[in-house]
Amino acid sequence: MKVNKRSIAAFGAITVLTSLALAGCSSGSTDDKGSDAGAKSGKLTVWVDAERVDALTGAAKAYEKKTGVEVDIVGKDVDTIKDDFIQQVPTGKGPDITMGAHDWLGELSTNGVVAPIELGDSSKDYLPVALQASTYEGTTYMLPYAVENIAVLRNADLIKEPATSFDDMIAKGKAAGLAQPFVVEQGKEGNPYHLYPFQTAFGAPVFGTDDTGSYDPTDLQLGSAGGFEFANWLSAQGKAGTLNTDIDGEIAKQQFIDGKAAFWLTGPWNVGAAKDAGINLAIDQIPSPTSEVASPFAGVKGFFVSAESKNKVAANDFLVNYIGTEDVQLELFKAGNILPALTAAADTAASDPIIAGFQKVGADAVPMPAIPAMGSVWQYWGIAEAAIINGADPKTTWQKLVDDVTAAIK
Repeated sequence: MKVNKRSIAAFGAITVLTSLALAGCSSGSTDDKGSDAGAKSGKLTVWVDAERVDALTGAAKAYEKKTGVEVDIVGKDVDTIKDDFIQQVPTGKGPDITMGAHDWLGELSTNGVVAPIELGDSSKDYLPVALQASTYEGTTYMLPYAVENIAVLRNADLIKEPATSFDDMIAKGKAAGLAQPFVVEQGKEGNPYHLYPFQTAFGAPVFGTDDTGSYDPTDLQLGSAGGFEFANWLSAQGKAGTLNTDIDGEIAKQQFIDGKAAFWLTGPWNVGAAKDAGINLAIDQIPSPTSEVASPFAGVKGFFVSAESKNKVAANDFLVNYIGTEDVQLELFKAGNILPALTAAADTAASDPIIAGFQKVGADAVPMPAIPAMGSVWQYWGIAEAAIINGADPKTTWQKLVDDVTAAIK
């Protein structure tokens, strides 16, 4: 593996220790016990999901050897880790560091359970969208390690070349004799996450941004002219049958695997199923319904420091100078197969053309809003889109969405 300049010193020890740790001699705990955050001055407790315990064991051992600070990697249930963190930190319990997702930031910040992270010069080493997602109200709170976004999976045996636009995608599929050229997960309550790239192509993000680049909850852009244009487009696609709320995630997957659809808008979590089915897979840019770029949401994963940690300096050092290195980010990549957040690691991982495809689409991605106001959007957004696809008047339905979200935020 390539090693960047910042990783040379840290990984003199890791080279040996990682191979030992990952060979099956993992010292990571898999219980759910909390511990007094920093109760021992020479100890860091790190919560991660169980799948990534081994990926961090080498870094933990190397850090302990270099600094004398013990790092205890604790495997936690991914479904409860956030709530456990929020509940335990104010009591002085819980970890010094926890793994999590960037869209937790609003909730974690509001609850006062996370401390800022100082990236220093290393901030320039990360993918821009990863750094943006790790920042809340102008302050960086997360050390990012992975970036995830959707893209178009194409059956290259059915369609040889990428589509140049949304209309071209449908035309190519129909020319190949497909009744449903394109599939995307919807369902009865809609799925605005998957349709967001098309919404952005009409110039209608959910929120505008302030001077720091953070999302501004007072600047709701759903009600812009572009939002209503997008609603009209949804209506037209519903009438044409290119968008269908009867198609949920499993149906979309099956139609693509069975060769009934040539294009599937989904994420890297479904690549394995397509490969297992023997599909000759290509990853394409999301074809835009306008002349503008279709920008999907990016979900960024990373690590937070507890506001109550008694070892914040050591926690920051461990994150920035050990987890924030190419070697460790690639170990985390192997554990989850999600594009690393560190640019050097991302470029190495992109030697795989599938990963490279998602990376290319991700260059146009925008962070999913982490502000608390986003909860008010999710409450109404998908239902309104599904109604429009199913024939409801686009103008009045979209206006009601805007009114409902505005009232909920206030």
